[in-house]
Amino acid sequence: MTATTAPPHSGRTARTAAEAPALARRQVHAVAGCYFVASFAALGLPPFLTAILPELGDPSARWAGVLYIVPTVFGAVGAPFWGRLADRYGRKRLLLRAQLGLAVSFLLAGWADSIATFTAALVLQGVLGGTFAASNGYLGAALEGPALSKALTLMQGAARAALVFAPIVVGSLSPWLSPHRQYALLAVLPLTAALLICALPESRGRRTEPPKAQDAPEPHPDDDPAQGRARTQAEDVTPAPDRGTAPVTSLRALYALEFAFVFSTVISFPYLVSLIEERLPGTSPAVSGVLFALPHLCYLVTAMAVHKGFHARPRIGLALGFLCIALGLAGHGAAGSLAALTAVRLVLGAGLTLGLVCLSVLAADCCRGRAPGGMFGSLEFFSKAGAVAAGVVAAVGNNVFGPAAPVLTGTAVALATIVPAALPLVNPLRTRWSR
Repeated sequence: MTATTAPPHSGRTARTAAEAPALARRQVHAVAGCYFVASFAALGLPPFLTAILPELGDPSARWAGVLYIVPTVFGAVGAPFWGRLADRYGRKRLLLRAQLGLAVSFLLAGWADSIATFTAALVLQGVLGGTFAASNGYLGAALEGPALSKALTLMQGAARAALVFAPIVVGSLSPWLSPHRQYALLAVLPLTAALLICALPESRGRRTEPPKAQDAPEPHPDDDPAQGRARTQAEDVTPAPDRGTAPVTSLRALYALEFAFVFSTVISFPYLVSLIEERLPGTSPAVSGVLFALPHLCYLVTAMAVHKGFHARPRIGLALGFLCIALGLAGHGAAGSLAALTAVRLVLGAGLTLGLVCLSVLAADCCRGRAPGGMFGSLEFFSKAGAVAAGVVAAVGNNVFGPAAPVLTGTAVALATIVPAALPLVNPLRTRWSR
């Protein structure tokens, strides 16, 4: 039995975090790589639902919109539950469970012969998956401060990379293997990730309760200078500063900001191609795909530089991110040329990068003193809730007002969130960002 599963009264719980090695850079990269390969089917195949459903008895693919959000809805419901179980029974164990759950659901989806079976597979994908929250919980139990926020930034990079490259690979394979059957083929990816995770150490943390605002954190028995130097060398990051104050933001504020950010960015995704066709008739699918990918490519290129510049002032970066999102989305409503659309997509990419990176910094800060599995599971719930709400509002707005309505709605939400995101700038805690 590991220290994670020992009962509260057991002497084994006295084991300190010093006995569990901190994650080295290569191990953090391995976790991000496992998430990337496991996300291929989850992110690359849903855009092809309109091609999959006719094979299952839905010639007009009228259920595509509903089925697109099914995994997201059930993933949101299951994420907090799996996060709490990870804190209780071990983060590595629950991370393995998430990868194996994806493999099972992909196999079922690939061999489904009816809409009902395929829908059940997507439900299982949401309920049994949750690899992002599981990976973040695993990292959150072993890393702190800038080390954790940098790892979370890397995880978001893995998600952006899968979002960019997975549809390209799926589309390239389609002439030889239908997207429907590719679900079964791509099940090998989470299985491979599970094998790689088996080689990683268990992730143990000392977080039990949130720190009190009025008290400085007490020293822990493993905080000796030699261990601190070894951990810093292993992670190759700057150690987190000693913080005797409350987190930069409250947990409730973090959840609200996450919801608003995901809503304002995702709402532009579903009908972007329709908007491009309306503004630039005759635009090739390849050009539309590049325009869709530009914000995510922007993140891949600049995320680490943004982290370096804003990890000490995340609320400033987040407010700037919402401002760029508002400007970028508003520009979509007015852009009438390829150059203009490219420019506003890059502005949106700047906002996407600033927002994702600074939310990762805030999440790492909130994680201090908390059980990471439960916190990241709850954060994933609000993230997916924002995505579902964005999809519903986008569909209604597009049907009633046309493809420009979703981006204008996202503009309004982003503008309304700039001030709440910047409010802590007038808080006494602003001295923490003057470093």
